[in-house]
Amino acid sequence: MTLHTLRHTFCTKLAGAELNPKSLQYLMGHASIAMTLDYYTHANIQTVKEEFNKLAM
Repeated sequence: MTLHTLRHTFCTKLAGAELNPKSLQYLMGHASIAMTLDYYTHANIQTVKEEFNKLAM
């Protein structure tokens, strides 16, 4: 594990906690929101299932 891996995990966890994407972009120090959302946040099967469950309610 590297510090860069932890940075990705940190960003993904904050995005999952529904932090405002623009605030997350600022916190990560990225010039574009695309960098934050497309490269630093990651989905997994568990988060996808949770999102689908929200739709079913």
